[in-house]
Amino acid sequence: MRGIGLFCIGLLLGGGCVERTLTISSTPPGALVTLNDMEIGRTPLNKRFIWYGTFDVQVRKEGYQTLTTTTPVIAPWWQWLGFDLIAELVPLPLQDEHKVSYTLKPQSLVHVDPDAMVSRGQQLREQLQNSRLPHPATAPTTKPAK
Repeated sequence: MRGIGLFCIGLLLGGGCVERTLTISSTPPGALVTLNDMEIGRTPLNKRFIWYGTFDVQVRKEGYQTLTTTTPVIAPWWQWLGFDLIAELVPLPLQDEHKVSYTLKPQSLVHVDPDAMVSRGQQLREQLQNSRLPHPATAPTTKPAK
């Protein structure tokens, strides 16, 4: 009886832990990663995490379109309710590594004709002036300082 008690105490004191790691890579490498509104570094990178779930991810690099997405990180079966207690009591460290990769698309460089843009702006101004919609107030909305 005493041996069983010592065995249980030994398991509790010598229990292992779970190390959770999220490995993020991108094509091209060197992209800045924001995870749940926190910048965590440039790819490729490893990030330890505590909670499973869905992460909001933003990956950006100059010359490429910014990628905004959600990434689910699902717990392995040995971290499900009930099994997780046994996993924490195992006297060995457990590794749970999730790997995700993102591919960024190059930004399309569209040549814009400045004269065409000015002409389009003038047409839009004329349409606004000729419309029946009320015009915005031109008087200042604040009182002058005395």
